[in-house]
Amino acid sequence: MHGKGDLRRDTLCHGKFYLSLSEIRLNRSNTYCISTFMENAEKREPEENSVADIFKEISVLLKRLPHKSVFLVGAIAMAFLFHLFGNATFGYVDTSSAFEWAYNAYNAKYSEDGHGNLIPFAVVVLLIWKRKELASLEFKAWWPGLSLLALGLALHLVGYIAQQTRISLLGMFIGFYGLMGFCWGLAWLRATFFPYILFLFCVPIGSLAQPITFPLRVLVSTLAAGFSDTILQIDVARQGTLIMDVNEKFTYDVAAACSGIRSLMTLVPLTLAFGFIAYQAWWKRILLILLSVPLAVAGNTLRIVLVIIIGDEFGQDAGAYWEQKLGFVTFLVAIFGIFALDYWFKEPETSAEIKGDPQ
Repeated sequence: MHGKGDLRRDTLCHGKFYLSLSEIRLNRSNTYCISTFMENAEKREPEENSVADIFKEISVLLKRLPHKSVFLVGAIAMAFLFHLFGNATFGYVDTSSAFEWAYNAYNAKYSEDGHGNLIPFAVVVLLIWKRKELASLEFKAWWPGLSLLALGLALHLVGYIAQQTRISLLGMFIGFYGLMGFCWGLAWLRATFFPYILFLFCVPIGSLAQPITFPLRVLVSTLAAGFSDTILQIDVARQGTLIMDVNEKFTYDVAAACSGIRSLMTLVPLTLAFGFIAYQAWWKRILLILLSVPLAVAGNTLRIVLVIIIGDEFGQDAGAYWEQKLGFVTFLVAIFGIFALDYWFKEPETSAEIKGDPQ
């Protein structure tokens, strides 16, 4: 027998109670009946998919995709094009491959584009996550996809002539998107717009970030110095991006690497992915992405404040040492902020509670 303490959720419906655990119905005379238990048990899908189920569903999706040979030939042709004639700048990266150029940009010392290494893997994982939705689509050739392919190739030509490999990479992603649309249809493009848009963050920004980096440096140094002086009562002065102790204990420069641009370029795709997975409402997604900027600034400001505190207590060298170790603080603040926003965004769950004692 099951008492009230055994009920996970009670729902009053036409004078009967439903046990969510086993879907055994308890009527007013406390008689158990299992008329629908076996039937519903067969229909119920497992809560978690095993690895074998996931591979099976991926296999079903791949089998349903039409024009695979056309897509494969087009993808291989584009890969050869961008590998052999992808980069016309033979300066610091002496290669004709756009892929090798991008790889060097991601992994250069003090690079702001290291997240580019992870984006392709994130896109693949998110496509697998959407596998059931993709497998249910109606696939058919969409001829306007060729116009996107042509646009991508035209952008690559412009980038190659102008020796701007970033433009060529952008053209490659647009062209590949058009190829998918031509082979698999407009419905596929709509369903894969996210996560495919994350590939935009694979285009290295490099020196193009300078117009953003310097204002961020000034903003972070202003906030950190103001907080330290007014709240923590640490006597500091600020000149540009320099933060100095009035007693000459330390002098720190919020350099380009400390501006927060690296954190920002990582947090934007992270919040973009989280927003599309967690929410259906577009305003929630857009708001979360926009809030990644103040979250990155807040996290980096806290990091600089901690460096000031350490420098005030232990001197210049100690602060400089810990400045290199406290990079994780920015992401801790950002992750905490994302979860706080997620808690605020989510609608409260309503549970049907039965009041009174059934007869």
